[in-house]
Amino acid sequence: MSKSTLKKMSRPGANNASKVMVDALAGVLGDTFQLFVNTQTCHWNVVGPNFVALHELFGKQYEELHTAVDELAERIRSIGHPAPVGVGALKALSSQPDGLGKGAAEDMVASLIDAHEKLIAGLVKSIEVADEVDDDGTEDLLIGRLRAHQKMLWMLKSSL
Repeated sequence: MSKSTLKKMSRPGANNASKVMVDALAGVLGDTFQLFVNTQTCHWNVVGPNFVALHELFGKQYEELHTAVDELAERIRSIGHPAPVGVGALKALSSQPDGLGKGAAEDMVASLIDAHEKLIAGLVKSIEVADEVDDDGTEDLLIGRLRAHQKMLWMLKSSL
């Protein structure tokens, strides 16, 4: 599909382009929600000599992810679609694993690193969709999320 066709489709009332964008956003939302839950359970369950540092790091990250979940859902609403309803709906949208908040602290960090890398790959694809449908607002939001995940990833990698 040509970029001009996608631009026409993304105008108000153009459901095909907004549906493509919503589908991409919904995947990012589901993955972000699951990562939020996983990061919070790591925060609750981490033990060991690096407990304080990791507990604080996980706490800051899950708070950031909580805010991101809200921003992503509100973006879906702002482009004219309902946000997913219920934990089951969010889980169904996610490709992220569940249950990362167990095991040794190093295993938790490694699992969260993998989860962020996977989410970053999904964000890059969603940014490309936003660019294709000429949705600058969503593209800007997703680029901000990309930067935030890259920073969280760097902090996690630096903790090993």
